Amino acid sequence: MKRIAVALVCLAIAMPLAFAKPLSVGATFGDLGNPFFYTMGKGVTDAAKKIDPNAQVSVLSAGYDLNTQVGQIETFISSGVDIIILNAADTKGIAPAVKKAKAAGIIVVAEDVNADGGVDAMCTSNNVQAGEQDGEFVAKRLGGKGNVVIVNGPPVSAVIDRVDGFKAVMKKYPGIKILSDNQNAGGNREGGLRVMTDLLTAFPKIDAVFAINDPTGIGCDLAIKQAKRQSEMFVVGVDGAPDAVVALKDASSIFLASASQDPYVMAVKGVQIAYDVKKGIKPAKLINLIPTTLITRDNVSTYAGWTPPPAK
Repeated sequence: MKRIAVALVCLAIAMPLAFAKPLSVGATFGDLGNPFFYTMGKGVTDAAKKIDPNAQVSVLSAGYDLNTQVGQIETFISSGVDIIILNAADTKGIAPAVKKAKAAGIIVVAEDVNADGGVDAMCTSNNVQAGEQDGEFVAKRLGGKGNVVIVNGPPVSAVIDRVDGFKAVMKKYPGIKILSDNQNAGGNREGGLRVMTDLLTAFPKIDAVFAINDPTGIGCDLAIKQAKRQSEMFVVGVDGAPDAVVALKDASSIFLASASQDPYVMAVKGVQIAYDVKKGIKPAKLINLIPTTLITRDNVSTYAGWTPPPAK
C-alpha cells in the first residue's frame, strides 16, 4: 500500500507538467517579404521553441496594413495566445488592439518599432543613431554641400526616428538642402523604385538619397540606374541586409552605406523579455535599445552580417 501511495503522489506531481499547456506565441510583422522581418520571424520561433519545445508559434505578415494587423491580433486573442510579438504597422493606430490584448491577459512586446496602447516592453535598434550614422556619412561624402532626398516609409516609430536622426545631422550643414522628405515608399523595393522614379523626374539635380531601409534603398538604386543617372548620386540605407552587403561589395554600385541592425538577436531578446514577464519578472527597462553599426565599402569585408539561425 505504501508503494501505491508513493506512486500516486509522484503521478500527481508529474501530471501538471505532463499536461501543462504549451507556450503559445503569436507574431505579426510589417512584411515577411522583407528578409529583415523573415529573419525576425525565425528568431521568434527559435526562441519560443528553446523555452518550450512544444511551443505553438504563429508568424504572420501584415503587409504594413493596420486593418490586417488588427485582425491578426484579434485572432491571437481569440485563440488564447500567451505572448504577442508585435511589429506595428502603425505606431498610434495599433493602440486599441494592444489594449484589447492586454485586457485579455496577453503579454505584448513591441519589436523594431514602438506601439502605443500599453505594451509590456519594446525591443528595437537605436534608430535615431542609425539615421545619424547615415547622415554623417552623407555629409562627409558631400563635403557639406549638395541636394538630398529622403525616401520615407510607413508611419512607425523606427522610420520616424531614423528620419529624425538623419535630419538632425543635416541641420548642422546649411550647405545641404533636403529636396523631399515625405514620400512613403512602403518600406519595400517596389516602393523605392516607384518613388525614386518620381523624384528623379521632379528634381534635375540630386546628390544623395537616404532610404529608410535597405529594400527601399535597393529599389532607389535600380530606379537611378534605369534613368542612367548613377554618376550623379549615391544611396544609403538602414538594416545591413544581405542584399545591401552584395551591393556594397560591388564596385559599380551606388549603394554606399547601411546602418546595420540584427533582426534575429532583436527577436530572440523580445521573446525572452516576454517570457520573463509571464514568469512575473518585470523588465529592467521599458525600452531596450540595440546599437547600430555603419557598414560601408571600406569595412564590409569584416562585417559578419545578421546572426544566422542555429544549425538544425
